[in-house]
Amino acid sequence: MNLKRTVGMAALAVLFMVTAGCGREAREFISTAPSGSEAAGRTEIQDEDNSYEGTGDADTALDASIYVYVCGEVNSPGVYALREDARAFEAVEAAGGMTADADGQAVNLARILRDGEQLIVPSRLNAPAAGTAGGKVNINTADVPALMTLSGIGESKAEAIIAYREEKGPFTVIEDIMLVGGIKSSLFDRIKDDITVG
Repeated sequence: MNLKRTVGMAALAVLFMVTAGCGREAREFISTAPSGSEAAGRTEIQDEDNSYEGTGDADTALDASIYVYVCGEVNSPGVYALREDARAFEAVEAAGGMTADADGQAVNLARILRDGEQLIVPSRLNAPAAGTAGGKVNINTADVPALMTLSGIGESKAEAIIAYREEKGPFTVIEDIMLVGGIKSSLFDRIKDDITVG
């Protein structure tokens, strides 16, 4: 009778130790997993050794980047990576802000930037660019730098505008600029208030 009781108690002790060990392992597993708001912002997959690699937020931020060349009267000209919905003032801030000679009113700091564009901050000490009058760009006489001050008009589009008017003659109305390859109605809507034909 005493032997049976002793064996039974030993078996219970072993069972208790195994159960306690499993509970500890379960607690350790749970502590390695993200929870709450941290888990909501992550897209990684857990592997067999409970490790996590990378975050969805970082990948999304990388994919959303645009690159803008900020030059002219800024303290640190260069190419800067920004969010895809960044505005001009953010690009200027990234480039160290405007210099004392910058003509801040000549730049629409509220406009949304596009990937690959050049943002030029002009100097208030310089004469108006060729082809500008009354604050508007004359698309019949403006040179490449003047055309590039228009939102969404980079060097290639500016050169295309000049090539078109040299081949076809001057634009008669501002809507004619949409005859230039690569300039669609959406871009025209952005610049129509900033251009003139003379």
